[in-house]
Amino acid sequence: MSKEQKEFGGTIGAIGLMIFSHFVPFYFTLSLRYNSGGLYFPLSFNEFIENFKETCSPTWSAFYLYTGFCLLQLIFAAILPGLKVKGLPVPTENNRQYTYNCNALASWYLTLILLTIFHITGIFRLTILVDQFGSVLCVAVICSDILSVFIYFYAIQTNQTCRMTHSPIYDFFMGVWLNPRVKILGQDVDLKMLAEVRLSWLLLFLLIVSAALKQYEAFHIVSWPMIFILTAQLLYINACMKGEECIPTTWDIFYEKWGWMLIYWNLAGVPFVYAFQANYILVNSLRTQKPTEGTSMILIIVLFIVLFFAYYIWDSSQAQKNRFRMKQRGTYVPRNTFPQVPWNTLKDPKYLKTNCGSTLLIDGWWKYCRKPHYTADICMATCWALSCHQWPGVLPYFYPIFFFGMIIHRYTRDVSRCKTKYGKDWTIYCEKVPYAFIPGLI
Repeated sequence: MSKEQKEFGGTIGAIGLMIFSHFVPFYFTLSLRYNSGGLYFPLSFNEFIENFKETCSPTWSAFYLYTGFCLLQLIFAAILPGLKVKGLPVPTENNRQYTYNCNALASWYLTLILLTIFHITGIFRLTILVDQFGSVLCVAVICSDILSVFIYFYAIQTNQTCRMTHSPIYDFFMGVWLNPRVKILGQDVDLKMLAEVRLSWLLLFLLIVSAALKQYEAFHIVSWPMIFILTAQLLYINACMKGEECIPTTWDIFYEKWGWMLIYWNLAGVPFVYAFQANYILVNSLRTQKPTEGTSMILIIVLFIVLFFAYYIWDSSQAQKNRFRMKQRGTYVPRNTFPQVPWNTLKDPKYLKTNCGSTLLIDGWWKYCRKPHYTADICMATCWALSCHQWPGVLPYFYPIFFFGMIIHRYTRDVSRCKTKYGKDWTIYCEKVPYAFIPGLI
């Protein structure tokens, strides 16, 4: 059993991140309830407890909502048709290649169709999600923590661990099980990919739609800032679904284990923290009873222009790289999923052949900088925060700041890994593509 090098400051860092990660979504929820998304400072600990009980107590209704959604996505992952894709050989499992049924797009469309019908007919009103936001959040956190504990001990008990550090807390945080799978209706479902693609992003979109519908119920309009957030998230989440076949060969699936960090943030952190901007716009429009007051249409137009341009770079650059890799492995299958942006597939691209046998793309967007998709991601995240300009505040900017820190961590990790893997070839690659994020600058 190989030993793993620690990240995030080791055990102490893992403890700190787990505490911080529990604090953030609840703090944001309380700030929305008691200070319209402004900084929340309870006058006493007892006041904080009372506010928490009133806003974030778990309920059976919230439990059924959250677990019902997760169960539905689990069933869809098992039964819906999709593109069968092979993952990379897993060194710790004798180079075994797992097969993934990439049917997230079918699940995405079917979920939206069903919930639209349910909402219109009154069978299930989507506004219940924003009405019970704090309670559903609490259920999600509890379920995430319980699942993390179960996965940790189950993997140890069944001898399915890999790359242990012998620090139980750190191993719990980072995970010990690389490929957690369950059999549903006779089909293998990869839990890590299910959580990363569907449970996190699809639930996030439903929370944002819920906020928009709540605003419409109150004012019979949806404000331009809310429309912007809806559009931004629709583009982003649809891209994740339509490009699911690229995910099995990513670092997240191939190398990262399914521990508390991934489980918690995919099942609770991402949907409930990233929905803050939409809820911020909602609660302030309800507070002022003026959903359009203070809207700068010039800024909204600029945000849409930046969003569409950044999305185009983000989508096309990742498609270029993933399809380049797929063509080299002979696994590329043309798909007509919507939207197919221009310049998403390179013909006879230039690349650097390394001594270890791998190739590094130096064409398309990737000839201008080494991380074009990171730059586009940061631009989109900043736009999400700026959409809250009607009511200036600090907390809407948490996401781009948090995301920027995560991107820098990933970048430094990638550079360290690539230097070790490619050696002198990495130096040659950096000479050919000298800029990391913005051509001519950095």
